[in-house]
Amino acid sequence: MAERLSDITIQRAIGAMTGWSRKGDTITKSYTRPSFLDGIAFVQRIAMEAEAKDHHPDIDIRYTKIIVTLSTHSAGGITQLDLDLAGKIDAAAG
Repeated sequence: MAERLSDITIQRAIGAMTGWSRKGDTITKSYTRPSFLDGIAFVQRIAMEAEAKDHHPDIDIRYTKIIVTLSTHSAGGITQLDLDLAGKIDAAAG
């Protein structure tokens, strides 16, 4: 089981990640894609990364805006799994 990260560790990590912010026990980021279909393709890339890591984000699709929220529910907060997946999602965004 992944362990929750300390507040300072989370703040340092988020400070090095463009566009991510903390909201309580989650980290979140919004992405804007050029079209609805491009957004869906992006969500598919996220899904592939998430499935490979067996760690699944909450994803909100609003036309060309994709909002991703990460938290490790079994740990009750933010873990290294969330930070690692955030990096993979950023890479998938291109």
